[in-house]
Amino acid sequence: MSARVTQRGLWFEEFEVGTVYEHRPGRTVTEADNVAFTTMTMNTQALHLDAAYSAGTEFGERLVNSMFTLSTLVGLSVAQLTQGTIVANLGFSEIKFPAPVRHGDTLYAETLVTDKRASKSRPGQGIVTLEHTARNQRGDVVAVAVRQTLVQCRPDGEDQA
Repeated sequence: MSARVTQRGLWFEEFEVGTVYEHRPGRTVTEADNVAFTTMTMNTQALHLDAAYSAGTEFGERLVNSMFTLSTLVGLSVAQLTQGTIVANLGFSEIKFPAPVRHGDTLYAETLVTDKRASKSRPGQGIVTLEHTARNQRGDVVAVAVRQTLVQCRPDGEDQA
């Protein structure tokens, strides 16, 4: 019988402070993505929706909603880091958008593990601090976010891959 592998995120014990995870593949952002996300979240900012208005701004065109950028940045990390092992997001801090994202840009993400500790109040779980960075296809940093997560410890009897 052949081996079976189920994709999952990392157990608390598998996170190592100082490790950088590169998340691939990237995600190319379309105009449809931007308009759907912007209208779905009731964000009527003309810079995301109104081409004529945006043409008169310093950017000369519509920009991708920064909340879409943040959501995509975190989403790109899920399969590799937290799929099925996260208990909860505890919070975000130090969120920055140093450069705009435009329609047609491709986002790539990486995550640095900056801290981890066992939970004092929740046995079998730990708190992991992650610094996510998104870059476009040219390597420009377009978003950075620090996120604290509550992650499950490895269950008893689980193999240590």
